[in-house]
Amino acid sequence: MKKKTVGIVVAIELNAIFEVYENVTEIETGSAFRLFHVEKEKYDLYIVRSGMGECAAAAACQLLISRFGVSMIINFGVVGGLVPEMRQQKVCLVERVVHYKYDCSEFMPLAVGQVDGYDSIFLKTDEKLLKAAQAAGEGLPLVTCCSGDKFIGTAEEKSHLHEKFSGDICDMESAGIVLTCDMNRIPCILFKAVSDGLADGADGFYAELDNASKKCLVLANGIVEKMI
Repeated sequence: MKKKTVGIVVAIELNAIFEVYENVTEIETGSAFRLFHVEKEKYDLYIVRSGMGECAAAAACQLLISRFGVSMIINFGVVGGLVPEMRQQKVCLVERVVHYKYDCSEFMPLAVGQVDGYDSIFLKTDEKLLKAAQAAGEGLPLVTCCSGDKFIGTAEEKSHLHEKFSGDICDMESAGIVLTCDMNRIPCILFKAVSDGLADGADGFYAELDNASKKCLVLANGIVEKMI
């Protein structure tokens, strides 16, 4: 029986990949993307480093879908916390995403953050994968992610996103990943760990980047192993 293929999109947190997985093999892509393969007992894992931003994340996601026919996409990475509960190294599962930089409201009857073709500002991750991940344990909270091409570094900006869009965390890739997966009818699940809390900013991000991303991937890998 042919093994499943599973894809991982990671923005910049490659150190965690090499620390968590054994026998990581790099694949030549002929592009700016770095691509890796890990052979698991139950599935083949393809990992692409997208770089930062929605467009890069969407392109990396499409690479995994088109080239390897992955059956699901996993994203893990670090995020900013928008509420006190989302403190440094807190790991969570993204239930829905708001593409808060998407704004066609001046010429279309759409709310700020509402992508054309969708009836809500919220883009949802895969419900079945979320339920399976929760059933696998760890008690990870479900959160709303505000996603846009801007690093949010101040408590004022973070509080504004929470108040306007009901966000718990923020990042620069989730909207591109969820939209690409939805358009291709490929399920996705997003594991996130907080690197910078409400009052931490860029210094907190850099200080916790490696620790938070490794903690996130360890939990994600353990859950995925139980799900597949």
